[in-house]
Parts: sequence; C-alpha cells; structure tokens
Amino acid sequence: MTLHIGLLLFPGVQQLDMTGPYDVFAHMPGAQVHLIWKTREPVLSTAGMVLTPDTTFDDCPVLDVLCVPGGAGVGALMEDDETLAFLRRQASGARYVTSVCTGALVLGAAGLLRGKRATTHWAYHALLADLGAIPERGRVVRDGNVLTGGGITAGIDFALTLAAELIGEAGAQAIQLAMEYAPAPPFDAGDPDRASADVLRMVQQHEAASLAARREITARVAQRLATNA
Repeated sequence: MTLHIGLLLFPGVQQLDMTGPYDVFAHMPGAQVHLIWKTREPVLSTAGMVLTPDTTFDDCPVLDVLCVPGGAGVGALMEDDETLAFLRRQASGARYVTSVCTGALVLGAAGLLRGKRATTHWAYHALLADLGAIPERGRVVRDGNVLTGGGITAGIDFALTLAAELIGEAGAQAIQLAMEYAPAPPFDAGDPDRASADVLRMVQQHEAASLAARREITARVAQRLATNA
C-alpha cells in the first residue's frame, strides 16, 4: 500500500525545512512524497532557490502525512483562506499532521493546534499560545497525531522520529546511516540557551522585523479563530 506524504510548497518556503524531511521520507519503502501548491508553477524559496510543485490542491490524494514547512512566506499563508481550507480538509483524514519550523504557525492559523503541545523556531515560539497551542520547547514535540519540529534543521530529526513510527526504528536508523546524519557542528551556537549573548542579540536583531510582522498577523488570526470557535 502506498504511503502518501505531502509537503506544502509555497513562495518563500525555507528550503531546508522542506528538503530535509523530503530526503528522509523519500528513503522510506512504499512512500510517495508530494510537493503541493495551488499550481504546478515553480516557486522561489526564501533564499531564491527554484522549486517545482508536482501536485496541486485540487489533484492531491488523501494524505497519510501532512507536513507544513516554514519560511518567509508563512505570514501570507496564515491569512490565505484557500491554503488554510486545504490544510483543514487534508488534516481531517491524515494519520499525522505535522510541521517544521514556522510551519507550525500555519497549522495554528488553520485551527489545527488548539489545545495541542507544539514547538517552532525559537524566535517565534511565543506566538504559538495566541493560536491556541501549548508551547513546548524541543527539537520534536508530539501531541497525539500532531508532530511539530523546531527550527529548520530540526526537520530532519522530526522526519526520522516519524519514520520510526511508520517503518520501525531499525528502518529509520538505516535511513539516518544512509544519509550519514551524524551532526557535529563546529560551534555550540545552535540554541539560544547556548549561543553567546552577542550572537543571540545579532540574530534577534535580524529577526526583529519579521517577528513584529508575524505578531501583527498572529493577532488578527487569533481574533478570527476566537470568533469562529
């Protein structure tokens, strides 16, 4: 039986949010991975990489796994009725509803994180509560059939965690070995609790405008969710 896994592809997607999990899922026997958007026209990632959807909202099969990555385009998606309706429709029949990085904000905007423990990129973590989620820091956070990954590279950890459920732990470990996923970064600066104060301040300043914009969007979305509750 084919396992249908769908990753939302959209203008301004963070490429590694999507391609990290894609590589893991594509290694799984029996899996068919779909890159889904409104059309099949190529889109640009946050960094300008050209990516091409292979499935549209209209021709997407019922998904076993629904995954929403993050990226600069997330703010627009949070108020995109067509995308949110597609996510709600697919989530109703999916075995797993998942996200990577700020993709969690889109799940929240679709009303899919109400009362659920969830995580996202550390810089935007505080926005989760306004969308009805229970914020929890972690590389991977699970609440029932909802799995959320932290920022960007956590997407690989998330995908391997889910692969272990779908094909067994040995199978997931085999994928990890085939990918030679054995992180040994040159610096211990990948977490705000371990990075130096100067580095943390630098990144916070870089993210400040995006955070302010998303805070405004989140406030509007939260008001709409409350009205429709």
